[in-house]
Amino acid sequence: MYLRMAKRFLLETDKRLLAKAAWTLGARGLWSVHRHKRRLKQGEFFPPFLYLSVINSCNLRCQGCWVDVDSKQHRIELDAANETIRQAKAMGNSFFGILGGEPFMHKDLLKIFEANRDVYFQVFTNGHFITDDVAIRLRELGNVTPLISVEGSEIISDQRRGKSGVYNQTMAGLEAALRNKLLVGVCTSVCKTNLDDLVTDAWVDRLIEMGVMYCWFHIYRPVGPEPNPQLALSSDQQRRVRQFVVDTRATKPIIVIDAYHDDAGNALCPAVTGFTHHVGPWGDIEPCPVIQIAKESIHDQRDLATTFNESEFLRDFRELTAQHTRGCVIMERPDLLLQLADKHGARDTTARGRVFEELKNVTPRRSQYQPGDEIPERSFVYRWAKKYAFNDFGTYGRRFDVANYADPDSASSPDGNSQDANDKSKFSLPVV
Repeated sequence: MYLRMAKRFLLETDKRLLAKAAWTLGARGLWSVHRHKRRLKQGEFFPPFLYLSVINSCNLRCQGCWVDVDSKQHRIELDAANETIRQAKAMGNSFFGILGGEPFMHKDLLKIFEANRDVYFQVFTNGHFITDDVAIRLRELGNVTPLISVEGSEIISDQRRGKSGVYNQTMAGLEAALRNKLLVGVCTSVCKTNLDDLVTDAWVDRLIEMGVMYCWFHIYRPVGPEPNPQLALSSDQQRRVRQFVVDTRATKPIIVIDAYHDDAGNALCPAVTGFTHHVGPWGDIEPCPVIQIAKESIHDQRDLATTFNESEFLRDFRELTAQHTRGCVIMERPDLLLQLADKHGARDTTARGRVFEELKNVTPRRSQYQPGDEIPERSFVYRWAKKYAFNDFGTYGRRFDVANYADPDSASSPDGNSQDANDKSKFSLPVV
């Protein structure tokens, strides 16, 4: 399987792009994690990987979207984006995730990539703005991998995206990227309506046949102004996805990304472990893209290194969350976020201004933490990579106490959905 994967990378992508990815994402990416671990030992903190949501606008209206796509367009301006990346590079970072909205609606997006050709970017996109001209430019730059979101078959995808013809436009963008030999990935927010279509060997085989080099199956999180909780997977369905990811990694010549488990299958949250934090379209520094609460901004007077080291809000987020769950805090313990916001006077970072109300209305449900059902990696390559570069960095070992864990499934119906959405008493904590 590994030989087949190596053959695919050598024959199906531009060799210059492959070398660029191997150096900036591979070698330098590992070095950035090494520096992160060394900082932690010294009592310092700076995440080795940053997400930047560069714009709030999007041409689609997807179910469960947490971004203010209907609000007036706001974007991180070119100088601010470059300065943020410059400061992160000074701390050893070499890999950045670019989100929106739809990132390609940012008029200066390609200028950001061009100004920072010494680092690597992964762009989360619906693919609609990737034409041959755009793909040719990305190939020239050599430091960008588009991660194109496919949300189901033609009917389901259009339903999930709130517009007809979305699937065909997405596939056209995917084909343009592949035609120009970019290093391309496909991601899916797995929910009840697309589970049976895309979490399958047939879909992965099709991606391989097309020339897609990696895929990412992440779990649908019912958040935002219209969370659509009926789409959320049950605990059994989430275990099914995890097993599929582990098996695919061991049997198919395609890279499968996973952001929620270590090598032994123990659940983790990259924001809680400090592996990554997020900068929103207004410059707010948030724990992760779906947690739209902040105290600090990239526009503050102090530099990023000082902000990350001295932010009591971000530190408390990591520590308090790690004490009570290894899963997704916004799904399992939204009350913790409300307590943290109240303690630190953190602000709602959205244009709609209803995040705290939205959190109060979340019905707790299990996420990736399913104690007793851990599924370890089968692939020795993934086991090694996670042991070194993607684990909890001691976070949960120091802080997690299973006695503090309130299992959402303990008060749930068989499909994993809470029977009493208004009973939050089971998840209450003393005021911090």
